[in-house]
Amino acid sequence: MPDYLAVDLGAESGRVLRGALRDDRLTVTEVHRFVNRPVALPEGLHWDALALFADLSEGIAAAVAGGGEPVAGIGIDAWGNDFGLLDRAGHLIGNPFHYRDRRTVASTAVVAARVGAAALYRATGTPPLPINTASQLVAMEGSAQLDIAERLAMLPDLFGYWLTGELATEQTIASTSQLLDVTTRTWAGGVIDRLGIPRRLFAGGVVPAGTRVGPLLGHPQVPLWTVAGHDTAAAVAAVPATGPGFGYISSGTWSLVGLELAAPVLTDEARLAGFSNEAGVDGTTRFLRNGTGLWLLQRCRAAWADTSYADLVAAAAAVPGFRSLVDPDDPAFVAPPDMPAQLAAACRAAGEPVPVGRAALVRCVLDSLACKHRWTLERAEALAGRRADVVHVVGGGAANPLLCQLTADLTGRPVLAGPVEATAVGNLLVQARADGRLGTLEDLRAVVARSLPPRRFEPAGGAVIDDAYARFLARLDAGDRI
Repeated sequence: MPDYLAVDLGAESGRVLRGALRDDRLTVTEVHRFVNRPVALPEGLHWDALALFADLSEGIAAAVAGGGEPVAGIGIDAWGNDFGLLDRAGHLIGNPFHYRDRRTVASTAVVAARVGAAALYRATGTPPLPINTASQLVAMEGSAQLDIAERLAMLPDLFGYWLTGELATEQTIASTSQLLDVTTRTWAGGVIDRLGIPRRLFAGGVVPAGTRVGPLLGHPQVPLWTVAGHDTAAAVAAVPATGPGFGYISSGTWSLVGLELAAPVLTDEARLAGFSNEAGVDGTTRFLRNGTGLWLLQRCRAAWADTSYADLVAAAAAVPGFRSLVDPDDPAFVAPPDMPAQLAAACRAAGEPVPVGRAALVRCVLDSLACKHRWTLERAEALAGRRADVVHVVGGGAANPLLCQLTADLTGRPVLAGPVEATAVGNLLVQARADGRLGTLEDLRAVVARSLPPRRFEPAGGAVIDDAYARFLARLDAGDRI
């Protein structure tokens, strides 16, 4: 019985994991974990693509040469929006830019003006955002890099190209670009032309998850499969749901809150509320809003450096809740040099009590995230005309019991937490299905439920919760970004 390898790349770290499917149960073992360190250069913030490739290659080599069952495939998932440009010879033209680089702030308005915000949303299902591939390419207009570029490679596809010599653009990762037609799931040629982006960059088209790309260079017996290349799509595929009536929160650096639908929601109301319609596995639509997530906590921990997430969360659970609330999506939190100081400043500016000490700051972050989870889920339900009876939290946030309990309390629904490594689990199971070992998307989710049963959090509710959310909601409704 063969095993599969998942390369899962996140904004903080990357990992290579081995998955074994036996008796309809999946076991996952971490093979290699490495840090993802962005690089700030005079011209902007970049990802260190070469270091990432070296690290993931080291993990793959260790897994393939490590003995045990043969490896029947490799799949790569990563965050959305970012990309590399290749020249005519297939060489990378410069390190890819980071989505938090500030060069796209002005280009987002240019994207909306050239196509029309409403027309762009109807075509791609995505509202204009600075992080989108479309905004990034428009910001590069007139650059030498764009002039000589022949192909665009989304990041998981770039690393797959380096592993196999074959470039294939997978559908779910392409859907984060704001350049994919939301209905046909092919490149939106009319949008690309109106934005002035060279069409040659998209000559290869897109392929669905589960497509065989080619053999691994040096290991002809090991194929690379396209999986759900967007990490959120992989995570949603691994939601251990037993029916369609669920909401999900893919909780990591970002909080992606939404519903899985059979068709996109392309109304002006959805656009103005900031919801995207991204491609999911098997033709599903991930109707979601991309909000700031545990980035706030990650940057606090980076500033403190001498403590663990578990210790910070435990300390936060011991202090009073809902004393200080901020909007996690406040632009001031995008890339501040000192996140604890920025959180304190945001509270002070809004007339909120300024958190004193690490525990109070962490509690402020988690309370605020739970409030925004409710706000986003209820907007998604109203826009899609469907209620979620249960909320699945997957990703790193599923290991945060305080955040999960707060989310249950605020949303008033049970929260099922896990798997933590949902992106890797979805990656592995899509490979197993492509290899003929699983059937439907429901089959994948049944394997997850058997193998990695989620932890259940029941909502507590009460006047304290209601009052806190009313305070949070009143500020947002008043247009105050806190």
